[in-house]
Amino acid sequence: MDNDQHFISERMPNFNNHEEAREWFKEQFDNKFLFRSINEDEGKKTFFYHIVKNPEVYNQYMRNFASPFEHEITNMKTFESYTTVEINEDGEVNFTI
Repeated sequence: MDNDQHFISERMPNFNNHEEAREWFKEQFDNKFLFRSINEDEGKKTFFYHIVKNPEVYNQYMRNFASPFEHEITNMKTFESYTTVEINEDGEVNFTI
């Protein structure tokens, strides 16, 4: 499937919960759909995932991010290498670049 968030939004069904949404994204993007973290606010969980668009750039960014050494991001290519998908417990989906 195309990684463009407008393209995805047009084709994605309505979800009843996080599990339904997660499974749909996993079916669409396989190993390019990666879990990143969970945030809880006012008792409601939001799950954060990345859809990887450019694995080479993304993997380098993740290695640098995990490194104890200081690193600097010098261009937007890093942030263009993935899209963040936020999925709430109730199945609501939001995208960020």
